Amino acid sequence: MNDTNNTQDAEMDEFEALLAESFDIDEPLKEGRIVKGHVVKVGNDFVIVDIGYKSEGEIAISQFSDTSGDVAVAVGQDVDVFLETLENEHGLVELSKDKADKMKVWDEISLACESDEIIEGTISQRVKGGLSVTIRGGIKAFLPGSQVDLRPIRNLERLIGETHRFKVIKFNKKRGNIVLSRRALLEQERNELKEQTLKDLKEDVIVEGVVKNITEYGAFVDLGGIDGLLHITDMSWGRIGHPSELLKVGDVLNVKILKYNPETERVSLGLKQTQPDPWAEAVTNYPIGLKVNGKIVSITDYGAFVELEQGIEGLIHVSEMSWTKRVKHPSKMLEIGTEVECAVLDVDTTAQRISLGLKQLEPRPWDRFVETYKPGKSIKGRIRSITDYGVFIGIEDGIDGMAHKSDLSWTQRINHPSELFRKGEEVEAVILSINHEEEKVSLGIKQLYEDPWERIPMDYPLGQVREVKVIKITEFGAFVEIEPGTEGLIHVSEMSNERVDDPRKIVSEGQKIKAEIITVDTQERKIGLSIKSLIGREEEGDLTDYRATEAKKKITEKATLGDILAEKFGDLGTTEEEKLANEEKPADEEKPADE
Repeated sequence: MNDTNNTQDAEMDEFEALLAESFDIDEPLKEGRIVKGHVVKVGNDFVIVDIGYKSEGEIAISQFSDTSGDVAVAVGQDVDVFLETLENEHGLVELSKDKADKMKVWDEISLACESDEIIEGTISQRVKGGLSVTIRGGIKAFLPGSQVDLRPIRNLERLIGETHRFKVIKFNKKRGNIVLSRRALLEQERNELKEQTLKDLKEDVIVEGVVKNITEYGAFVDLGGIDGLLHITDMSWGRIGHPSELLKVGDVLNVKILKYNPETERVSLGLKQTQPDPWAEAVTNYPIGLKVNGKIVSITDYGAFVELEQGIEGLIHVSEMSWTKRVKHPSKMLEIGTEVECAVLDVDTTAQRISLGLKQLEPRPWDRFVETYKPGKSIKGRIRSITDYGVFIGIEDGIDGMAHKSDLSWTQRINHPSELFRKGEEVEAVILSINHEEEKVSLGIKQLYEDPWERIPMDYPLGQVREVKVIKITEFGAFVEIEPGTEGLIHVSEMSNERVDDPRKIVSEGQKIKAEIITVDTQERKIGLSIKSLIGREEEGDLTDYRATEAKKKITEKATLGDILAEKFGDLGTTEEEKLANEEKPADEEKPADE
């Protein structure tokens, strides 16, 4: 192994020594020089070459083979050969065509380097730090990774096999080192091209460019020595998720110069601007009421966007998706990528907006409703929602009516409708009115029954005492239930003869008490009651009873005194003769005469 390495080192030293020596044709037949030779014979294994010396030299025929393997030499042909030795140990001249070719190539490369000339080579393999390039005569040169292109290239292997022009930036003939640069040549060409491009660069001009790089926000386009940015929003009139959906590196484009700053040399480009704006004809192409087909391209909380054509999108708002269903989210009805038919509702070319509707393709529930229902008709439905001011009742799919809390009861004072009703409960109501412009229906529940206030004044005359139930206590009094659905108020001033600061000290909720009706206001629909007046009435009754009792007592006392005297002193009002006569009178004489 060491012998092999020593041999290779010796050969390299010999070769470097040969390269180090200058080539001088004026010194004929000097060993280590290139000399002229004349082919005198072409054999099967060797080619005999005469160099004008006493003996001829032999060169292996393989050194005369071309790239296809054919022998490219003929008798009588003059060739340049390298004179290794005039006379070896066998007394023969040693020649080499390969060494002569290599020396000539090195000389050519040396001259090219000195004169800043360009050489051509083929990238042959990937090596550490860059690429190996085969140039003239099969000589290997080194191309650093940083010198491959204007921008760093990640995958250098893809360049293997490509032939390019290079500039020699480092040359050492003695060491056999050649360093190339493609970047230096590209920069030189780019600067020359850039100078010419800048002369012709103007806004609103359409130019040709090549896509050089693609990012998430756009693409850089080489206009010829200068790059311009083609932003994603200026690529197409339609919707693009990523520039790679439309472009790829190497694409040749016609783009429009949108902005150009000579100081910073920044250029903004537009691709869609080279095509007609579809919104220019939107009003004509999409009249209101037209049925159109499109693809769902995006869904948001408030609606779905439909692509009608490239660059034209419309919005189906969530409120325009169904007449009858309460759509919580558009994704419950629509899916991205699906085709949908809808109707054009409005076109705004200034804002570039088209409003679309799905429900407009179906019969309108309101039209069917007004044909069937009229004011005064009774309906049945379930309570859909309850608010502070009333209840909403479903009449038909898509049609609700509202019963205001003032139309829920004739007699009850309602603070909130939830006191009487629950969501989902089925109720009956009467249609009071229909607002065609606002598409609203007013309902009433109390109108199902006779107004009790037409009989209340007769049923509850003033002065009537009734047993009532306390249902609510406030600071100013207590509300009582006179009969189911009929309420009255006992004001705090009517609760006692004495001042009452807190009604709860007198009555409690759920308690049954007696009170006197003192007011009936048919206009305000209010009934006033009083505990105080009843207390006064009871006190007067007690006094009357007391007086009667006392009078009766006096009478009783008088009768009792007479009985005592009669028992003690006898019957003072009867004579002795009358007593005797009565005692002696026969019983028959007491009978009437007719008997």
